[in-house]
Amino acid sequence: QLRLVESGGGFVQPGGSLTLVCAASGSLFDIHSIGWFCQALGKEREGLACISSAGGTSNYADSMKGRFTISSDNAKKTVTLQMNSLKPEETAVYTCAAGTLSTWKMFRNPQGEYGAWGQGTQVTVSS
Repeated sequence: QLRLVESGGGFVQPGGSLTLVCAASGSLFDIHSIGWFCQALGKEREGLACISSAGGTSNYADSMKGRFTISSDNAKKTVTLQMNSLKPEETAVYTCAAGTLSTWKMFRNPQGEYGAWGQGTQVTVSS
């Protein structure tokens, strides 16, 4: 079965950077999109960025544009989220998911039941 594992979370001061990696194992056949989502304490899960399996299409949340970058490496079966200029309100559990739908639809449906979800990695932004 397809499985996803996130890594790279941790503690960072405001304005700092982190790189999150979503590593896939198993078959990615039929998977069209990989997405990153976050869920802060007391809030609903939100879509951050999604990328097509071919790496040619991506979608970002407006608040992340210019600060976050999503990229993929099909040979390594990884999707990376580079996060810069982090803010305290972006403290959350960050998870990745793989699905058969388009990147745009995946981005707008963070509660969707996709082919696979990772367990999440904690990001804490605090002074």
